[in-house]
Amino acid sequence: MQRERITDHIFVFRSALYAQVTAGLVLTTDGAVLIDTLLYPEETLRIRRYVEQGLRSRVRYIINTHYHADHTTGSCFFPDAEVVAHGLCRQLLQERGHEGLRRMQAASGDFDAAQVVLPTRTFEDAMLLELGGCRFELWHSPGHSPDSITCRVDGDTLFAADTLMPVPYFVDGNVEQLADSLRGLMTDECEYLVQGHGDVILRGEASAKISSDLDYLQRLHDGVRSALQRGDEDIEERLSLSDCGKSFDLLQGLVDQLHRQNIQALVRELLAETPAAQSTNQGKELWMQKRII
Repeated sequence: MQRERITDHIFVFRSALYAQVTAGLVLTTDGAVLIDTLLYPEETLRIRRYVEQGLRSRVRYIINTHYHADHTTGSCFFPDAEVVAHGLCRQLLQERGHEGLRRMQAASGDFDAAQVVLPTRTFEDAMLLELGGCRFELWHSPGHSPDSITCRVDGDTLFAADTLMPVPYFVDGNVEQLADSLRGLMTDECEYLVQGHGDVILRGEASAKISSDLDYLQRLHDGVRSALQRGDEDIEERLSLSDCGKSFDLLQGLVDQLHRQNIQALVRELLAETPAAQSTNQGKELWMQKRII
């Protein structure tokens, strides 16, 4: 696990065990706020030891940016912390979290001590949290998942979570909503943008990064739409990451798998939009003319 100090009181932890997933730590005079946890308990417990032994503090709040296990599994290791999230995060953890954890525990003993923790403070559109002179502005940014949120700290650091990743990923969400959420990030003038996975983005790189993500979504949509119109098979093989403007080197090559899953999800979404498109040429033509982004 890597630890990066990006301001005098804000830290980012990056997993060495799973997909470079990140967690943020904000140290205040009244305790610490942890923005997400890491998937593997051993790494989250290292964060806890660092807070308690290295910083002589304790975690008062955990902000779950969405319900996915790589961001929430470690919440149980801070039993005295209050967990904050979107209302849908609580609902999805309740509906899916327990079964997901059982599958993880069946596959690996690493998760034997983990438990699902439901958020106790939730919101719908936006929320302001204050602790020890620090302000945490939370707002709903769906697309990666229905419950995704972003968190701005003290006006100059934005934890974008999985709304911002080395490659946009919407398999559990919605491509249109993700594009809208990304456009919303373009208006935020922050010194640091913390992705849910991968490196921290600096102010001078932010606009180009977000524009690249929007371009990827547009190229992906256009490529899948055209392939379906032609009746192409093996779209995953024909529409590569580079065709959509992204590099295979990101996330140690994992982005290619994410890209393929995006293609599968977009194919399902396009085919489901107009069921009549399967039986009439007119329906097919109307469906092909529709633009997602």
